[in-house]
Amino acid sequence: MIGPTRSAVALALLFTVSGISHFVFHGFFIRMVPAWVPYPALIVHVTGLLELLGVVGLLIPRTRELAGWCLIALLVAVFPANIQMLTTARAAGSPVLTEFLLWLRLPIQPLLIVLIYRTVIVPSRRARMAKH
Repeated sequence: MIGPTRSAVALALLFTVSGISHFVFHGFFIRMVPAWVPYPALIVHVTGLLELLGVVGLLIPRTRELAGWCLIALLVAVFPANIQMLTTARAAGSPVLTEFLLWLRLPIQPLLIVLIYRTVIVPSRRARMAKH
């Protein structure tokens, strides 16, 4: 299987920054966790670790497709945190610009899902099919 594309490397860099941020800005991420999710501090650590493991998986040809699917699942699982951020900001009467940026953030995860699918999963499948 071939090495990662520039897009896959860019995704790996994005998830590296995001994963490390879960540990560096721990309190910020804890506030994002919806109240109905138990053990928010643990969840923040686990999701950060999962992002970093996804990065490793993206860079290893044998695990690239699995890592792509796992990162997609993670993005779906943490989407409620984005909604929580927006809800909290609105309830706190945050500035209009803050609320606007949080609204803009909502479509980023679906776009990342599409990007992962197109730049990681599709090429991995094509390479696997070409072998057979």
